[in-house]
Amino acid sequence: MCAGDDQTCPQFELHRQKLLEDLDQERRALLKSAFVAGGGMAAWAASGTLATPASAQTRLGQPTYHYLPANSDTVHWGYFSKLLKPQLEVDSGDYITIEAVTHHAGDDVERMVKGDPGIESIYLWTKDKKGVNRRGAGPIDGKQLGRGAGEGFGVHILTGPVFVRGAEPGDIIEVRIMDVKPRPCANPAYPGKSFGSNAAAWWGFHYNDLLTDPKPREVCTIYEIDTSGQQNWAHAVYNFRWVPQTDPYGVVHKIIDYPGVPVDHSIVQENYNILQNVRIPIRPHFGVMGVAPKEADIVDSIPPSYFGGNIDNWRIGKGATLYYPVAVPGGLFSVGDSHAAQGDSELCGTAIEMSLTGTFQLILHKQNSLSGSLAGLSYPLLETQDEWVLHGFSFPNYLAELGPTAQQDIYKKSSIDLALRDAFRKMRSFLMTTKGLTEDEAISLMSIGVDFGVTQVVDGNWGIHAIIKKNLFAGIATT
Repeated sequence: MCAGDDQTCPQFELHRQKLLEDLDQERRALLKSAFVAGGGMAAWAASGTLATPASAQTRLGQPTYHYLPANSDTVHWGYFSKLLKPQLEVDSGDYITIEAVTHHAGDDVERMVKGDPGIESIYLWTKDKKGVNRRGAGPIDGKQLGRGAGEGFGVHILTGPVFVRGAEPGDIIEVRIMDVKPRPCANPAYPGKSFGSNAAAWWGFHYNDLLTDPKPREVCTIYEIDTSGQQNWAHAVYNFRWVPQTDPYGVVHKIIDYPGVPVDHSIVQENYNILQNVRIPIRPHFGVMGVAPKEADIVDSIPPSYFGGNIDNWRIGKGATLYYPVAVPGGLFSVGDSHAAQGDSELCGTAIEMSLTGTFQLILHKQNSLSGSLAGLSYPLLETQDEWVLHGFSFPNYLAELGPTAQQDIYKKSSIDLALRDAFRKMRSFLMTTKGLTEDEAISLMSIGVDFGVTQVVDGNWGIHAIIKKNLFAGIATT
């Protein structure tokens, strides 16, 4: 497997050439926005897109392209940490292709692990060895609950972190998602296919409100996606009900309580012919993207917060841009929890969890030159071609607000009411700051022109997103 920054690697060169081909038609506009300083809020207001402000620190000339594969050496499983050694260092304006591997590949090893050296190295687990030992932010000895190192207090496989040179606390890192591709199944039995799993699990909103027996239950549904690009939908292959699984260390998991446990399909009943004639439109995106928080050394990957993390918004896909406030030197950007499709709320606990590969451009905005929506930004801001999306959480910074036991207490104290209140406050400030509205104007506009939606109710720190269309500020057309 190639090293993350080895530009002589054939795999790196293949992805670099493909990226260059994909960007060729828009190269002039892309490089202009990435490398030409100035414009700021005036250009934003005029064009309806957020122009790169003068604070963007980029180098003249060609950007550098990097490739970061996912393997047991380049991922951290279930947590963010300011103590992690960077897997890659980049300059502002650089492009990175990053592989993201799903933490649900163990639900069907034949379809989602077998034959793929990178994923096999991550999921390696015998009675003598685990490819990635720590899985979660819990104790490394795994004796608190006996589930394993990290205790599963955090579940997502995150590739990185990436260190952005020059990034300091108070700065903003802009992440442009240039492309997202499904990771093809490497098992020759399934050519041209990718697979993902949806787990209706114990942390889902539905779990204690089931109608049919047995109650309660956890059910995994395996979905198939075509990797040729000819089909833009997923369809269900089969489902099975979770039964107690014994991991290679001999620990019995009665429920889905530790990530990466390989499911023994000889003891589950696979039910085919489900969701017949149903096509699920795929919306490939990353459930987890973010930078490292400063408040604790090791932070559970499940609850999202000001640093981004497990936002689980399906709009964070190709063409989207995220702005993250930097909390630690270099930012330490990581990517994971890749999804093929998800609805707002992620109600049963997961999306279609599948491995993806994304290409990103990272741009640094220095604190002393920030203006408009980036000035004082203290939360992850999403921009698409047509919208701004603000993310509200039950607790905007639960690590600071809930004190020493925050990583436990957040699961007990979240509510939709609190998340909506946070989203409202953020949108009010956004409209007053970036558009110069009075508070009364902002409140009226929010009620008639802003869509508030439930991002997720399954990630500990529940989320509400607020969407405002850019064309609201286009002015009145004249004839």
